[in-house]
Amino acid sequence: MTKKLADIAKDMAGIDIAILSTHTEGGEIANRPMSNNGDVAYDGTSFYFALQTTRVISDIERDPKVALGFSSEAGIFSSGIYVAVEGEADLIRDKSAFREHWNPDLDKWFEQGVDTPGLVLIRVKAKRVTCWKGREEFEVKV
Repeated sequence: MTKKLADIAKDMAGIDIAILSTHTEGGEIANRPMSNNGDVAYDGTSFYFALQTTRVISDIERDPKVALGFSSEAGIFSSGIYVAVEGEADLIRDKSAFREHWNPDLDKWFEQGVDTPGLVLIRVKAKRVTCWKGREEFEVKV
């Protein structure tokens, strides 16, 4: 049976935290947890906020190839799901885009909201998605 992105999206609904991986200046891989701001209707594109001065932004400016890892709360041998995304990131500095993806919970991280100096929206467009659900493993090209 061929799986589609919509099948994975149903299982991913409600997963807020992803591990965003980038390539550092020295060639290592850097990982950090990122909230997708309640934007959990996955369609192959994810959005995350960060400050211009953070390493994640300089890493993406240098090399836009990134990876995302998602995991549901349930374990792999139950109804849990693990999703690995390979994609390309771009950086958005447009306040109208900020407003479109803003969630009031972000105010605790960015006290001036969409007007926070140096605020950047990271958009990750998936190229390949691999999923593990129980004993099943499958891949979806986006």
